[in-house]
Amino acid sequence: MPEQSGKVQTVLGLIEPNQLGRTMTHEHLTMTFECSHVSPAPGDEGLAAAPIEMKHLHWLQQNPYSHHENLLLNQEIEAVKEELLCYRKAGGGSIVENTTTGINRNLPVLRQLAKETGVHIIAGAGYYVDVTHSDETRKMTVEKLTDIIVNEVLHGADGTDIRCGVIGEIGTSWPITESEKKVLRATAHAQTQLGCPVIIHPGRNKAAPGEAIRILQEAGGDISKTVMSHLDRSIYDPRELLEFAKMGSYLEYDLFGTEVVNYQFNLDVDMLSDSQRVQTLAFLIREGYEDRILIAHDIHTKHRLTKYGGHGFSHILKNIVPKMLSRGITQNQVDKILIENPKQWLTFK
Repeated sequence: MPEQSGKVQTVLGLIEPNQLGRTMTHEHLTMTFECSHVSPAPGDEGLAAAPIEMKHLHWLQQNPYSHHENLLLNQEIEAVKEELLCYRKAGGGSIVENTTTGINRNLPVLRQLAKETGVHIIAGAGYYVDVTHSDETRKMTVEKLTDIIVNEVLHGADGTDIRCGVIGEIGTSWPITESEKKVLRATAHAQTQLGCPVIIHPGRNKAAPGEAIRILQEAGGDISKTVMSHLDRSIYDPRELLEFAKMGSYLEYDLFGTEVVNYQFNLDVDMLSDSQRVQTLAFLIREGYEDRILIAHDIHTKHRLTKYGGHGFSHILKNIVPKMLSRGITQNQVDKILIENPKQWLTFK
């Protein structure tokens, strides 16, 4: 058994699972998202090129991926540090940082932030969506990809000795590409060797989460240790959601704080409001899935930070938890979602 067995692996080393505390299971602290730039609507080119200002904030909130500077979260290390200090003061304990190869993972910065804030940070191994795969990555065999992922967990990633504590977020598009399928199979093989947690970014289609899980299952992955992200922009029909839930992964609602009229990446999606997200959590709890729910904000752009008028990393603790309690979700169930479920997921077998 690896030394990680029974432990959680942070960027500062192994800790006991009960040290995690309240945990956001899907965030980014430093990354770039230029791979997902969306051209501004005709007439909005000036707004897209302008500095971030209060008078343009509503436009930015509705069109976050059309503003190039907004996609450079890696420029805001000091602001993120202040956010993490506020998060800790609000009762937060840990954050899973989902930045993988392809969107500028920066492990030394994560270690620095963990040291300076006291927040446990768990880094992600593996690869993001196909558009970020290098030619070298595309040519790799499943076996080679597996070896790289295993090494990132056991020894360190990106030429450092900083070890990743989860595999993911592993990115998939829709339809899932051949390169992404290889990464998914490598993820399953690495998970089999390591007994570690996995987290998946599904394509923007209601069929995408199920297809990713099927590929992982066929490759021997442990679905009970796997999180499916972004369900709040993927599966809306209650019956389809329950059908997916039966597949056994963790069900993650990780876009809390994002409320837009038009979802730029898929205009067919009517993005949930935070109130609707809470209603969906209550529905899943009533259906018996309280042990499989995780929540987060997936902050990955500047405008989500409080520095730019956004909700920040403490939004769930300060605003969503009271809403959950007012809508019939018990404190014990809140603690399961924020403490017990992350602990179970993040602990190596």
